[in-house]
Amino acid sequence: MTTAGLEVYEVGGAVRDRLLGLPVHEHDWVVVGASPEAMTERGFEPVGREFPVFLHPHTHEEYALARTERKTGPGYHGFTFHADPDVSLAADLGRRDLTINAMARAPDGSLIDPFHGYDDLKARRLRHVSPAFREDPVRILRLARFAARLAPLGFEVADETLSLCRGMVANGEVEALVPERVWQETAKALMAPAPDEYVRCLRDCGALAVLMPEVDCLFGIPQPARHHPEIDTGDHILRVLAQAVRLDADLATRFSALVHDLGKGVTPAEQLPGHRGHEARGVPLVKTLCERLRVPSACRDLALGVTRHHLDCHRVQALAADDVLALMEGLDLFRRPERLDPFLLACEADYRGRKGLEDRPYPQAEWLRTAFARCREVDASTFVEAGLSGPAIGRAIRSARIEVITRLQTQRR
Repeated sequence: MTTAGLEVYEVGGAVRDRLLGLPVHEHDWVVVGASPEAMTERGFEPVGREFPVFLHPHTHEEYALARTERKTGPGYHGFTFHADPDVSLAADLGRRDLTINAMARAPDGSLIDPFHGYDDLKARRLRHVSPAFREDPVRILRLARFAARLAPLGFEVADETLSLCRGMVANGEVEALVPERVWQETAKALMAPAPDEYVRCLRDCGALAVLMPEVDCLFGIPQPARHHPEIDTGDHILRVLAQAVRLDADLATRFSALVHDLGKGVTPAEQLPGHRGHEARGVPLVKTLCERLRVPSACRDLALGVTRHHLDCHRVQALAADDVLALMEGLDLFRRPERLDPFLLACEADYRGRKGLEDRPYPQAEWLRTAFARCREVDASTFVEAGLSGPAIGRAIRSARIEVITRLQTQRR
């Protein structure tokens, strides 16, 4: 057997999730007392660049040599690792972020828990293992992501851990995070059961103001109570995220929910609590945020469309026919029809992301879906056969589509 004679322990997420009664999708293992040479002799394939991690030759699961780490510079790259055979399991577990992630399962099934992670699991508490938590700013992102994942089970961040994170932000550690890692953790958190908790956690420790200041500044910005009983724009954004989860939206739609109202953060004070024109003001802010975090183009493009056109969607049945067509064209739907459903989901989440209005119907979605389907049926060949050519065909198609929309509006009335 490949692992015979090795001192192997199951660690991390598999141990935690099994104790929580959650499905276990992957396993991580720590090997104590072995050398890299001993692993490769048994057929393990080395894959770690900075420290010894190996893939099992049959299961392809990760086996890492027990290791410790020492801070040598700023950010999360500033570490050196020690992975000699003399490193104990307890020392390896001690370098981990949260106590609930610092448990191990021995081959006989017994739990090894030197940092009382099981107690924190029962108390539904997210707590750091040691003061060494402050050495790696990625741990703030991971903490917030675990809050997003486990909040529905009642988990909360321990006060002392939140205080530690605030100190890290004050010391500038968060500024050393690279954009790719921020986006990676944010994307995972957005797809968690409670992405609003990710935003709350980052904001509570001050990291949101550093990483996504355009979102952070929405908190405290008032909106008209007639349309937004929750008043606060930041509160609205969290509610929209929760609605996006309820609608089982994909990543691009959830990201759009997060950023669609950025324009309200720069509304002139004299206009408050109104936000006329916030859609156009939000577009460059979304572009800036996406460039800074290197957001994938699919998420960026949908977010820009939702930012610019969400109010048009809400009032689509009251728009003039040419404005409805302009909405379709602005979203580039005739070339990218796959954008329509994510756009409509984001708009529905926005419409329902308001205090006391979470269950109101959104007939605008089905109406616009029908209107677009009818507009797509307009066939250019009809006008070619009628003798039109060049730009005249485009004008005729547009006129025919406006006529289609007008007929639908008349039927609705």
